[in-house]
Amino acid sequence: MSLLTKTTLRKAALVLALGALLPVTALARPVVLQINSSLPDGSFAHTFLMEFKNRVEAELPDKIDVQIFMGNTLGSEEDVLQGMGFGTHHASLSASAVVQVNPRTAVFDLPYLFENRDKVQEFAASPAFDMLSEGFSGKGIVLSALWDNGFRVITNSVRPVVTPADLNGLKIRTPTSRQRVAMFNTLGANATPLSFGEVYSGLDQGVIDGQENPAQIVESARLYEVQKYLSLSNHVYLPTFMLFGQPWLNAQTPEIRDTVLRIAAQTAPWTFTWGEETDARVLEELAEKIAINDVDFEAFQAAALPLYDSPLFVDAIGADMIKVTREVLGLD
Repeated sequence: MSLLTKTTLRKAALVLALGALLPVTALARPVVLQINSSLPDGSFAHTFLMEFKNRVEAELPDKIDVQIFMGNTLGSEEDVLQGMGFGTHHASLSASAVVQVNPRTAVFDLPYLFENRDKVQEFAASPAFDMLSEGFSGKGIVLSALWDNGFRVITNSVRPVVTPADLNGLKIRTPTSRQRVAMFNTLGANATPLSFGEVYSGLDQGVIDGQENPAQIVESARLYEVQKYLSLSNHVYLPTFMLFGQPWLNAQTPEIRDTVLRIAAQTAPWTFTWGEETDARVLEELAEKIAINDVDFEAFQAAALPLYDSPLFVDAIGADMIKVTREVLGLD
């Protein structure tokens, strides 16, 4: 045996011996879980995802590295959702864009469906949630939980909106959901679908007059800088959807897969409590930056009522999904 061969063997034996002395966790790299969000640093979505990250990493120390990417760093919300099914992306905390993958989620576009956050949590613990989850079947995406987002309000730079008539002629940005577009057109606005990343510049340049989002987003995205009025319409409650790619989940051990799904569900009530408390604080702070007004709630309800029977909603969501949702919420 040559001197070179003996030296090589001694080095290999030394490496193996040292490896045996190291704990297994020091040899194995932690699993990486990358989560995308379209919202910026400092937003409620960032807060929620950091809470999730801390909980998961505390339960699986050295086994998982949860990486948070805000502001669509990993790609547009639509591209990330598609990538999750292909296995190129891991997870996403998404909202409006989800309807393009699962039309049943348009049930949240039905106006004045939820009276408060308790009703949203009733939905999440009901057969309606199971039916909603089934809508992701075959798309390579798993819905783990509904997290808070908040009731949506209307902002604009033209006039306070008190009744639907005040929306007449206003160019109001909506998400790219056909149902949300139909809703605002029905209420009298000129609905203008845009991706969220274009909203601030669109408002600043006068391409659009206003937009609709939870008050928390008006604050975190600094929309008050380019808007004059905030009207407490509370027309829609859209949660955020904590979604995982099926290919990523399939590649994990049962321990990691079960833990991330369980903690996502366990984090949900915390997000709703946080949202309730934060809404009050945010509106108080926004009152110093933008004019806030109440709306004629009954007038908005009456104007939006025809949407419940609109084929655009019923055909997309499914009559069965609407029926079960209304039963769960006691609306029948």
